Formats: sequence, structure tokens, C-alpha cells
Amino acid sequence: MINEQYVHRAVRLKEQLSRKSQFLLGPRMTGKSSYIRNELSDMVKLYWNLLDGRLRMRAMADPALLREEVEARNLHDCVVAIDEIQKVPQLLEEVHLLIEERNIRFLLTGSSARKLRGGGVNLLGGRAGHMTMHPFVYPEIQDTEYSLDQIFASGLLPSAFLSRNPDQELYDYTTLYLAEEIQAEGVTRKLAQFSRFLEVAALSNTEMLNFTNIASDVGVSRQTVTDWYQILVDTLIGYQLSAYRKGKKRKTYGMPKFYFFDLGVARILQNTPTPMKAQSEYGAFFEQYIFMELRSYLDYSQRREALSYWRTTSGFEVDFILGDTVAIETKTTGHVDARDLKGLKALGEEGICQRYILVCTEERPRTLGNGIEVMPWKYFLQLLWEGKIIS
Repeated sequence: MINEQYVHRAVRLKEQLSRKSQFLLGPRMTGKSSYIRNELSDMVKLYWNLLDGRLRMRAMADPALLREEVEARNLHDCVVAIDEIQKVPQLLEEVHLLIEERNIRFLLTGSSARKLRGGGVNLLGGRAGHMTMHPFVYPEIQDTEYSLDQIFASGLLPSAFLSRNPDQELYDYTTLYLAEEIQAEGVTRKLAQFSRFLEVAALSNTEMLNFTNIASDVGVSRQTVTDWYQILVDTLIGYQLSAYRKGKKRKTYGMPKFYFFDLGVARILQNTPTPMKAQSEYGAFFEQYIFMELRSYLDYSQRREALSYWRTTSGFEVDFILGDTVAIETKTTGHVDARDLKGLKALGEEGICQRYILVCTEERPRTLGNGIEVMPWKYFLQLLWEGKIIS
């Protein structure tokens, strides 16, 4: 376990900020503010944190306050950081003006894209790039000798992963999310039902979305459930994974799947203990963990390949497809057998991908006679973050 100090993050924004403004979005407590303080302090000449209620109220009343402070400090051609920009989205008009007039690059962090999009708020067009901050990823913690069981228990939110009492941190996190993010999204009147929805959605984590069944379980309309899933996506609490549709021989099928952004948060919302290796839930947690690493790698590396899954009407399935190039199946087995390879073999017959990889808990990597690569999970993650999985 690493000690409780700042952990160097894999997200890289210095080079991008030297050229243009950037949005850095991510769920609460993924480390956006500490990243600015610890890794960008030499670049940032002015820092506003809109969690400061006094500053937030003044900025809401008079967004021009930002321009006035920039002028008072005579700032030009530098970086200005504003945390939690979605709390005062009107500031984006001032940001736009300062980019044009003073060549200032802004780093704008937030935990909800929904508020920024609402009401046709100016999102700076092409004047700002975009990156998502995720919980800890493999290169940030690879030296800690962590185990799957630890990740499944604590998740990878920094505060929980580094805590001696991760459950308490995670309970506090979900309470904060309900109390602040969801109320800010305007569903306060149905907060009890939304809490039930979060539990049902977490129990359906990694599975195909069935809005009708979930609506029945929660006691709301199908449209309400659809809207609430969109809130989870907009507040970056989860991601939808689309089905791959380019199969040639077999008919494909599948609604989107949904993955929460963090294993620990999903487990606490499920109100379940950490799964044991003999339980089916252990495999689902492993699948979600690999999804999180793939999603984070694509974001941090600014890759444009789509991430999807493949499923046929006859029941063959592969967990992930990167672009049209790499097929990835996950299995929590220490000894791969023919049953574990069925999906990859069926997809291989389609002649689409260039690589077929089974990520598992075996101890050594090997390549089978049919070309399928069997990789221990840490070995796979090392290659992924070195850029050696997808060319």
C-alpha cells in the first residue's frame, strides 16, 4: 500500500495547455484539484475554486468579476484554472472573451457536462480541448503490489484506495453524490426513487440495459429510467458500451451495456460485500476493471478508436473490441480451457480483428496455436499503457 501522499497522475495536460484551453471533466474526488495544485502549479497564474461559496455567489451575481481580476493582475499569455465551472456556467462568456483578447489558456474542471450544455451555454467551440479524469489507473499504482481483491473492495477513487476504511469513504462519496450532484440535476422530488434506481442500476452493472425491467423494479416510467441513465452519463458516473455491428457471418445483437466509473462505488451502491473468487460476481468485477483501464487509456492517450462489445443472436460474446483491430475477452481463471475461448474463436471466423486476447489470472503469457494471446492481467495492462496493445 502506498502511503497517503500525492500520487503522480497519468493524465498529461501541460503540452496541451501550452497551445489551447482545456476542459478537464471527471466525477467528484477523482483528483482534478490536487492534480492542478501538484502538477500544474508552475503554469497556473490564477486559480478559482467555485466550491468556495463566497466566490461562487459573487461570480454568479457578476461574471465580469473574472475579467476584472485578470485585468488587475495584468495577465496575458498564461494559464488560468477554474474548478467546478459547471457551478457558474455563465463564466464561459468571460472565458471566451479573455481567450480572444489576452491569449489566456483556461483549464476548466467540472463534474457535470449536463449543466454546461444546458440552455445553449457557450462551450467555446473549438477553442478548448477536452479530457476526462478517471480514478487511479495501472501506471499510477503499479508499484504498490495491489491485488484484484483490494481493488474490488476499495475501488480506485484516490480517497478510498488510500484509506484504511474504504467502505466509509465510499459511503460518504455516494451520499455526497446524491446530496449535491443529483439535487443539482433537478430530481430532488424523486430522490428516494432515484436512490432505488442507483441500487438497481448498480446490480445491473456490466449487463445490457433493459429500461423496461429496471423501470418496473424502481416503480417509475421507462422514460424516467432512460433520463436517469443519461444523468449518470452526464455526471460521468457511468458509461454506455455500444454493441459492435460489423459482423459478416453471424447476426449481431445487443442493447448498450452500462459500466459504473468505479468498482468501489458500484459495490457500495449494490450494498454487497466484496465478491469471492468462486462467485459469478467476481468475473463481472474483473470485466469492469478491465473496461475502466481501457476507457481511461483511450481518454488519456487521446485515441479515437471506438470501444464496443460483440454479441450474436446465437449467444457468442466477446467483452471488448478496440476499434476494428483488437478483440479482448476477460476470464477470472488461472487455467484457460476451450470453453473460455469460444467467443474469441467465433469472432475470429468473422475475419475482422487483427489480435485476439484473453485477459485472465494465469501467471505467464502465451500464444495458442490458433493465434489467441493469453495474457495475465497485469502483463496486459503494462502492454496497454505502453501502447503495445493497439498500434
